[in-house]
Amino acid sequence: MIRLTNFILAAIIAVLCTACVGESKYVPDPVGSYARGADCSWLTEQERDGVLFADSLGNPKECMRLMRDCGLNAVRLRVWVNHATGWCNLEDVLVKARRVHQLRLRLMIDIHYSDYFADPATQTTPAAWQDYDMAQLRQAVADHTAEVLNALNAEGITPEWIQIGNETRNGMLWPSGKLWDTEGAIDGGWERYASLERAGYDAAKAVFPNANIIVHIDNAYQDNTWFFRALIENGGRFDMIGLSHYPMMAEWSHKTWQEMNSLAIANMIRLHEEFGCPVMMAEIGTLGEPAKEQEALQVVTDLLAQAKQLPWFAGTFYWEPQVFANWRPQEYEAVGWGAYGMGAFKTVKCPSDSLHLYGTPNDAFLYLVRR
Repeated sequence: MIRLTNFILAAIIAVLCTACVGESKYVPDPVGSYARGADCSWLTEQERDGVLFADSLGNPKECMRLMRDCGLNAVRLRVWVNHATGWCNLEDVLVKARRVHQLRLRLMIDIHYSDYFADPATQTTPAAWQDYDMAQLRQAVADHTAEVLNALNAEGITPEWIQIGNETRNGMLWPSGKLWDTEGAIDGGWERYASLERAGYDAAKAVFPNANIIVHIDNAYQDNTWFFRALIENGGRFDMIGLSHYPMMAEWSHKTWQEMNSLAIANMIRLHEEFGCPVMMAEIGTLGEPAKEQEALQVVTDLLAQAKQLPWFAGTFYWEPQVFANWRPQEYEAVGWGAYGMGAFKTVKCPSDSLHLYGTPNDAFLYLVRR
């Protein structure tokens, strides 16, 4: 527990930290209400590695259930086409989606259209699609989207949100759907990218016509209205805008987290005013080390105090909060990357077991899922 000088805030956090002790009588939030979510796509791999979770008293508990009992109402799961390890491929996604469904949580499916992470610096076309022309790529996008969603539908699992691509500010399925390179804008890039996005949109709507289809980009603190304007002008479609926001990463933005939060709020307002659709933080993360816990709580408190004044703000999804104790996935180990540093769980002792490490949510995450 962090030490806070403000007695009232300390009392609030004390209540929050005990709120997820034991079983709660969970009542699902209605579709369309504010999402208090987490992307916990690494969870099955963590479990394979023996990672354990517990409530604030040290009682062991499955991670999704623990987060739900703390106030979480939604889970986001990424989908890769065919990653070599099998993690986040369709079979693994179904394992996690079944658990989401059983816990009566709301679901976002984040389709990367890649065999690995897709982001502004890396939108690698799946190995099986490498030699496809544009017509074949559009069909592959449609077929993959339909395969994933039909597999969910066959089990009675209905996602509330579906992302067509992940952080696609520079397009998707490179090089075919890339928007610019070191030479500047790529001729025909917008037309090709928008046609790929539209193929995913149409395929998703064919399976789940009531789902919110999201186009998701990074850098919530930047004015990117131009991106969505160009996407629409070239035939793209979306029902909701998703943004990524990592306000404590000053080395990326050269700004304070206060500036990052204020700019993100201003940009969300600008996006909503121009496009008339809901906006959400599809990814948010803060620095997770113990020395940063108090500051992380301040970051989340400041953001939500502003964002929740906006009636069209659709919610937040913390990215991989359940990471703690320097755990890292197999693919990070393979390339020599360090552990993910923006998890929002901390290590606790389990009274009945002194041989294992258990993780439980920190105060920043508790605040996010209870506000």
